[in-house]
Amino acid sequence: MAQSLEKIKRATLYGEEILLGLLLSAMILLACLQIILRTFFAGGLFWADPVLRYLVIWSGFLGAVAATGRGRHIAIDLIGDHLPPVLQSWLTLVIQLFSTLAAAGLTWAGWRFVASEFAFGANGPLGLPLWLLNSIFFLAFALITLRYLLLFFGQARTVIDGPAIGREGGGQ
Repeated sequence: MAQSLEKIKRATLYGEEILLGLLLSAMILLACLQIILRTFFAGGLFWADPVLRYLVIWSGFLGAVAATGRGRHIAIDLIGDHLPPVLQSWLTLVIQLFSTLAAAGLTWAGWRFVASEFAFGANGPLGLPLWLLNSIFFLAFALITLRYLLLFFGQARTVIDGPAIGREGGGQ
């Protein structure tokens, strides 16, 4: 079971890297095309700037999801390194719970935002519905919530099991 979860984790991280690479490539190519068209042809693609804005938003949010999955999200730890290991485990559990709840609240807000865009029914660049372009708010926070929830359950398991050192077969 653990091997299957590890394979899924590696596959999702690899997929995130591919998607982020494609988004970044699209942004660079589109921005360069716009510069060339404006410089040499006194014009550009009227839809390129709004599309670039959405590509930046999507890549930023997907980058946040990837950072959370790799444990490289923003964190401020003032006392964690100075606590005994048992208290560190409990502090990490509380932090994971708080992060899960905060991300869940943002997921709910993202869902409400996307639902209002859907109800409004407006279209964005290239005729794409705004709810689709803005769905990254809900999707990213939902994935971050899921990641933090998994981290919380993993940390809860660590707290329940206790340190491996000193148990039979542990620490070796």
